[in-house]
Amino acid sequence: MRQYVGLIHKEAGSHFGVSFPDFPGVVTAGTTVDEARDLAEEALAFHVEGMIEDGKAVPLPTPLEQIELDPEHRGWPAFLVPLKIN
Repeated sequence: MRQYVGLIHKEAGSHFGVSFPDFPGVVTAGTTVDEARDLAEEALAFHVEGMIEDGKAVPLPTPLEQIELDPEHRGWPAFLVPLKIN
């Protein structure tokens, strides 16, 4: 099963957000970190299923270590999100 990196971010007065470096523009949010992590799985699966339906190539996951070294993502907690599609 492929796993993609999700990055957690939060600004004052906002919910916890999750974005995916391998899928620019795909984001989700939750009122708690746990909710945001759970919704990240759904958002990732929904996006990738749409890519497949549209005949687009799904990128291979970028290694976690590589994303953590990127200065653009410094300070954002990273976690692996399993891709669960049918």
